[in-house]
Amino acid sequence: MKRTGSRPPRFMPLALAIAVATATPALADSSQPRLGTGQGDFGGMGLMQTPSARMAPLGGFAFSFSRTAPYRRYSLFFQPTEWLEAGFRYVEVENRRYLAATGDRNNLDKGIDFKVRLREEDRYWPQVALGARDIGGTGLFSGEYLVASKRWHDFDFSLGIGWGYLGNQEDFPNPLSQLDGRFERRSGFTSGGDGGSVNLGSLFSGRSALFGGIEYQTPWDPLVLQVELEGNDYQHEPQRNHQEQDSRVNLGARFRLTDNIELKAGWQRGNTAMLGITLATNLASVSQVKRNPPPVDLAPAPAEHTSDWNGLSRELEANAGVGVYRILQDGSSIVVEAEPTRYRSLAESEQRAGRLLHNHLSSEVETIRFRWHERGMPLRESVHERDALTAAASSSGEAVAYRHGLYAHTMLAPSQGEVLHESNPRGLSYSLEPQLEQNFGGPDGYLYRLSANLDGQYRLGARHWLSGALTYTVADNLDKYRYIGPSDLPRVRTHIGDYLAETDIGISNLQYTHTGHLGGDWYAMGYGGLLETMFAGAGGELLYRPFNGDVALGLDVNWVKQRDFDQRFEMRDYSTWTGHLTGYWQTDYEDVLAKVSVGRYLAGDLGVTFDVSREFDSGIRLGGWATFTDAGSDYGEGSFDKGVYLSLPLDAFFVHSTRQRAQLAWRPLTRDGGAQLARREALFDLTEERSMGRYWEDQAELMR
Repeated sequence: MKRTGSRPPRFMPLALAIAVATATPALADSSQPRLGTGQGDFGGMGLMQTPSARMAPLGGFAFSFSRTAPYRRYSLFFQPTEWLEAGFRYVEVENRRYLAATGDRNNLDKGIDFKVRLREEDRYWPQVALGARDIGGTGLFSGEYLVASKRWHDFDFSLGIGWGYLGNQEDFPNPLSQLDGRFERRSGFTSGGDGGSVNLGSLFSGRSALFGGIEYQTPWDPLVLQVELEGNDYQHEPQRNHQEQDSRVNLGARFRLTDNIELKAGWQRGNTAMLGITLATNLASVSQVKRNPPPVDLAPAPAEHTSDWNGLSRELEANAGVGVYRILQDGSSIVVEAEPTRYRSLAESEQRAGRLLHNHLSSEVETIRFRWHERGMPLRESVHERDALTAAASSSGEAVAYRHGLYAHTMLAPSQGEVLHESNPRGLSYSLEPQLEQNFGGPDGYLYRLSANLDGQYRLGARHWLSGALTYTVADNLDKYRYIGPSDLPRVRTHIGDYLAETDIGISNLQYTHTGHLGGDWYAMGYGGLLETMFAGAGGELLYRPFNGDVALGLDVNWVKQRDFDQRFEMRDYSTWTGHLTGYWQTDYEDVLAKVSVGRYLAGDLGVTFDVSREFDSGIRLGGWATFTDAGSDYGEGSFDKGVYLSLPLDAFFVHSTRQRAQLAWRPLTRDGGAQLARREALFDLTEERSMGRYWEDQAELMR
């Protein structure tokens, strides 16, 4: 299998991501704190049925399953900042039917949670957090809370007040009713029959009760014991599914098998057993020891330049991940115009390439200039003093002087000088990889398709190329797909089951793409063909992106026509114009990237999409989006489009460096409103190196 270039794979199974992250299980480390680090039954840091004020480390990522009859809970929780916990959950109710399903299926409820830390724990004061469960949607298990946690030796104490589902015991009248009478009654969270909206007036209203608990770290490091006081009485369960409760006190235990896997068990309500498991990792610290070729050793500078420029170009590609366009000489400077092809860090590519160039260039060369491009678009330039680079490479004591002489800037003019070598990027690259498409949470139950994806690209030159993807279904259960959500919009995404079930082999992409640099900070791209599984057409994108700026502005316009279900070359009748004006803002807060897109969606609805994400030091990007359009009641169940996603640099998981990325996305429902065209390429991603990012930090780390 051959894999070249920097285009990211379009899909990666979540199970594979977790498996890679936990591929080398280790025995539990006794130096790591156990208290307050467990996932509760509902997901998120807590005891069992109740939350605590504790937070996971920055970048925490945990999948949990628990069963306490008649409920099975599946949850996925993230720690995007040190003070915010967020996640989503499915609750399967074993003794209630899913009314929208065609068969006899258990009811399934979806919920989103968040928790905000209000103050950190210190010697005398507890940690305090404010949170909400099951916000939006039907709100069957919705509740809010204020909770404090304090550690004392081998004990961790939590005490809080809960409202809604967490406060059904009603230990006392809602204290907030003294401020406003509207807090006395809880009106519920559903707006109409479609769900998906939040009634802010119901927050912290209705019944209230105390809850809390204690965790004890036993002398055996992997084992933590729990005792918990619940605020729920189980006499106000959703769908009149009331449960007997012999005791408000729950007993439990957590057992850490490895640093990534934890088992849990408990006795709840005084009469019901609980069992569960948690798989956890940290997105901020995921990394992998590399088996890359070592940088070449420095040799004395030759008397004359190399005569084998093709050989030097191949060495730059193989060792430094530098795809050479041209090498020029301008006086005492050597200019290398190239694309980065392997290392995520341009600093690493430059230092490796600097060694190679030093060994092949005569001593008259004093400066090495790297002019970085992507798909023929000039992005930025880095300038290295040769003597400083080689001195720093041979002695860490010269690192400070080297960094002081290094600078990077936007390219102000085309390269000048004598062309020593030129190579037009051409040729075929391809990859064969597994692909898992899945849906969990709809009335049809868990649906999946496991397929083999043959993805290829033929470079016709630096700025234009042909790309395609052929997908073969290995196994699936899509014959169970029946449900179509109620909607008066044109069906643009709810045909997904028809596309995936119609054929075993289909063309998911086949297009021509051309990029251009319009001068200064302006870039453009045009494309046409079979753009994605469901739509073919043509379009273009324009992007304004200042060098190392915090803001950028893009516009894409597309005419598309719906493809036939067999994913060949036939078309259906539906066609439309779609496109968006998108603003990008790289904030200085928590490395957050905010995007706002305004425009027309595939079903003809008009609206806006908000997208917020952050990238951790590992390169993993965690984000979420919400789309609101003028579809209104025509949208159907869910009310608006929303979801979360992970963008994973494969470099963090594999032993050989790569610039490829995998995308994971989850949305609770597939609907036609707010549907965007799944474009294969986007200029903001292609021009990523216009931002300096971690360049200076990488340079400092390499010089250690």
